Amino acid sequence: MRAVKENESGREQPIQRRETRTAQIYEAAARVFCENGFGQSSMADVAAAVDMTKAGVYHHIASKDELLFGIMSYGMDVFEERVLDRVEKIRDPLERLRATIRGHLLLVTRDRTKEVTVVLNEAHALHGDYRTRIDRRKRRYVRFLNETFRELQQKGFIREIDPRVATFALLGMINWTYHWYNADGRLRDTDLAEAYIDLFLSGLLSRDQPACSENDAL
Repeated sequence: MRAVKENESGREQPIQRRETRTAQIYEAAARVFCENGFGQSSMADVAAAVDMTKAGVYHHIASKDELLFGIMSYGMDVFEERVLDRVEKIRDPLERLRATIRGHLLLVTRDRTKEVTVVLNEAHALHGDYRTRIDRRKRRYVRFLNETFRELQQKGFIREIDPRVATFALLGMINWTYHWYNADGRLRDTDLAEAYIDLFLSGLLSRDQPACSENDAL
């Protein structure tokens, strides 16, 4: 896991964590918070998971809140690198939205990184500047979705609907999936992604716009 610093633009800038022991603490904390929840976990739990004393953990980490922020920052790094940074480059708004739904869902269901799970579960536990910095990164994605829905409307691809309603409906649908999806069940994650694309877009598209692209059908 990487530490983070903030660059001049205000965006979190990942840097490689040099201290091996510190990296082990973050990895252990992410696992503990993911399994037990942040509120139900203590620094003693984290220390036990990494086979250290609490005093030893505090030598590397200032607080439990700092741990949570570092874990969530890394979770946002993963999301931005694997989903947002890639789909932002797609010029066609309809293909961009399809790729976004697919990439976001597969990150939640296939990769299931513990840091991303902590982002989904524990946002309410962040406070102050830590909360502000994570929320700023989340708003980048919300703006991206709003702008994509607005562009789709302007080009006549989808019917008139408040872009914010569409944005948060989509986020709710995808982010809740990890609560119920069973990777060992009958439904493959790729099939689920295509079902979500069809389900969501069929409620938005104009009659002359197919929910699935020709490439998806191949």
